[in-house]
Formats: sequence, structure tokens, C-alpha cells
Amino acid sequence: MNPAILNRTEAEYQAIIQVCRDLFIKKTKDYGTAWRILRPASITDQIFIKAQRIRTLEETGINKVGDGITGEYIGIVNYCVMGILQLELETETPLEMDMEDACFFYDQKIRETYELMLDKNHDYGEAWRDMRISSLTDLILMKLLRVKQIEDNAGKTLASEGVKANYQDMLNYAVFALIKLGLK
Repeated sequence: MNPAILNRTEAEYQAIIQVCRDLFIKKTKDYGTAWRILRPASITDQIFIKAQRIRTLEETGINKVGDGITGEYIGIVNYCVMGILQLELETETPLEMDMEDACFFYDQKIRETYELMLDKNHDYGEAWRDMRISSLTDLILMKLLRVKQIEDNAGKTLASEGVKANYQDMLNYAVFALIKLGLK
């Protein structure tokens, strides 16, 4: 893979994550970590609502409530991090975390997901750059349906990735869409 393209992807990815992280911090200051009360299935449904709205906006071109596609993709990134955290945090982790802990856990899950992106991006040769944004939306919706099925099967899979891997893929697809949309 061309090192210049890889470096561009890494820089673009990090810039997008910084925007998402900044919003996560602002909302944490406003609301605390109220999202901790949500079960993973509820977070999956929140991501579904955002992805479905993106698809509706893509298909109709009509936006009646303000926030556009970019804001919804940012929401998907942050809800995916929250979902991963809900899967992995110990049950004794307090619902209300301080800002430092919330940011530490956020950064940790982003770092893991970023490493996964680098590995997959290497193997797939940045194929996402040639995809339509609407296809990234559809892939997120497909992953959501998979996650819902896994959740309905009490987390058991026979030959498939688990919920965390699907959250990570959706997060990365949302970042790719934001890159393609030109978010800086």
C-alpha cells in the first residue's frame, strides 16, 4: 500500500476522532455518563435510529429536524464506543464516572478500533475510498441487523464475529463516511 495514502488515512481518521471525542466530552459535561444505564441492546437501537435516519436523508434529501448526516455519523461513532464500553466494563463500575475515567475508557476503545482499521485497511487496500457513502450506511445497517440477531441469541454465535467486532466495524465505517463527507 502506498505509504502516502496510508499516512493520509491515519491523519484523516485521527482528525475525525478528535471531533467525535470533543462532542463526547461536551455531552459528558452536560449529562454525565447517563448512557451507562443503557443495556447494549438499547445502544444498538440508538445506533439503528441514527443509521436509519441517515438512510432516509440520503434517499429523500429532506431534513425536517435540523441535524444532518454528519451529526448522525458522529453519533454512531460515539454510541459504538459506548456500546463497546458497556460490553466490557465490570458490573461494579459506577454508572456515573468522572470525566478522566470516561475519557480514558473512550480513548482505549478508540485505540483498539483504530488498530483494527489499520489491519483491515492493509488487507483490503483502502477499498472504502471507492465506495459510495450510501453503501457505508447500508453496511452499518446490515451490521446492526447482525448485532440485533446476536443479541436476540443471547450473544451466542456459531461462526460469526461477536457484538464488539460489529460495533468496531460500524465505528470505522462511520469514520470513513465522515472522511468522505469532508469533515475536518
